[in-house]
Amino acid sequence: MGTSREGFRVRGALAAAMVAIVGVAAVGCASSESSDTAGTTTTSALRSETTSPSSSSVAATPVAACGDEQLDKMTLRQKLAQMLVVGVTGAADAQSIVASEQIGGIFVGSWTDKSILTSGAAARISRNSPIPLMVTVDQEGGRVSRLSELGIDSPSPRVLAQTKTPEQVRGVAASIGRQLRDLGITVDFAPSIDVSDESDDEVIGDRSFSNDPQVVTEYGGAFAAGLSDAGVTPVYKHFPGHGHGSGDSHLGVVVTPPLSSLQNSDLVPFRNLLQNPGDAAAMVGHLIVPGLTGPETPASISPRAIGMLRAGRGYNGPPFDGVVFTDDLSGMAAISARYPIEKAVPMAIRAGADVALWLATDRVPSVLDALETEVAQHRLSVDRVDRSVVRILRSKGVLHC
Repeated sequence: MGTSREGFRVRGALAAAMVAIVGVAAVGCASSESSDTAGTTTTSALRSETTSPSSSSVAATPVAACGDEQLDKMTLRQKLAQMLVVGVTGAADAQSIVASEQIGGIFVGSWTDKSILTSGAAARISRNSPIPLMVTVDQEGGRVSRLSELGIDSPSPRVLAQTKTPEQVRGVAASIGRQLRDLGITVDFAPSIDVSDESDDEVIGDRSFSNDPQVVTEYGGAFAAGLSDAGVTPVYKHFPGHGHGSGDSHLGVVVTPPLSSLQNSDLVPFRNLLQNPGDAAAMVGHLIVPGLTGPETPASISPRAIGMLRAGRGYNGPPFDGVVFTDDLSGMAAISARYPIEKAVPMAIRAGADVALWLATDRVPSVLDALETEVAQHRLSVDRVDRSVVRILRSKGVLHC
């Protein structure tokens, strides 16, 4: 998101093989290697369908998959709804859409009536939901401080890196995180770990800690750790790197330097920080990357881009089994000028995203209808949906496996 608004990693297949060898029936949570996108291998629940030669032996083992019990209680539409985080105007809007469609989360934007937070309504709506909500916000500091009217603010990332130590930045982020948590917020779409030398007021600009990827790694990791210390999920963004892009994805198509050029710059913080991501999630930007996405497919809807994030292959990164968010799919022209939300969300989910993010609740039912059609027409498998839901429920603390 930009200036306008804004693991439990035991390899299941290996574990299953060990169980088969020793003849011990395993109970509880396990994970397996399965494909989220064509040609992409990821860590995921044993529930996954797979066409690999070893799939039948894995499926035959007496190992209970992580989340099976919870998943069996959910309808397909409820599962799909967990994959949506949507902007709300206030408490009544949030209550209505959560009651009617049980969406996975809400986004508190600059336009949102902040009494949803100060009155405790967001926390109450989440608490009373069958599954807790992700209550999300963009609170980076500097220009992107959506809660400054509530007294929650900090200097821009660039200023933080210039004036404070990483440990001090961790403390700043922890303080912000405690304030967010007290308001019922559970996810912060921060830090931006884009590497950029743009002037302060450009689309990334001072939202970047530095044009030095090692500095971004150090300070971005500190900021994320501070949020985690406070019990708020940090979200690293904007994969695979917006800092040297050609423009502002709010306004139109953005092209980055070629993938080969990103390897030693923009991708370095992701490569480093996702080695030990903790509870962090990641956000994929609306970025066309020569050598990766093709000339007309932003990373947020690209199976190759999200597959690279998941598997780590293609940029020498680690496999990532945390939650993957899209950037806003409705308020940024890089997507919205080409695709209505009922097409953009299925494209992002098919590409491998776990959570589709956009800015208003009015079209949630039609988006869910579109996603159900994707499943009915075999363009999106139930097992693929289940893998995302398991990641989401882990992030929410509903599952501990």
